[in-house]
Amino acid sequence: MAGYAGGTGERNGIMRTLALALAGTAALLGASALEARPKLTPKQELAKLVEGREAGKPVSCISLDDTRDMTVLDKTAIVYHSGSVIWVNRPRNPEHVDSDDILVTHPTGSQLCNLDIVNTVDRVGQFPTGFLSLGDFVPYRRTQQAAK
Repeated sequence: MAGYAGGTGERNGIMRTLALALAGTAALLGASALEARPKLTPKQELAKLVEGREAGKPVSCISLDDTRDMTVLDKTAIVYHSGSVIWVNRPRNPEHVDSDDILVTHPTGSQLCNLDIVNTVDRVGQFPTGFLSLGDFVPYRRTQQAAK
């Protein structure tokens, strides 16, 4: 190259700087895309979970054998997933519902009932943080329109 005084070391430095600048830009664009998604409140999360479902008659107990998953919605509810049915429990003291706590249940049999004790334990420190007084369990089943 006529008139070019730089060597390969300088070109590698420029390429490295350009690659870092592009990587930084991509990271910033990716972060802003993640931030653009609004975080749902626990009540909005519950509404999304039961969307297309109809509330049934509340019951005092649910079978633990059929329960496969549990979702804790801060200061709102505990949602139990059992096949096609979603059971929503709104504790009598919802201010103590915290997804950062571990829920320790003490069922009297193979069912979880609204009279059972649910202790809460700090996830990190493993110390007791309180208890929950469960309410009735409300089943939510898909409506005929939502099933189609």
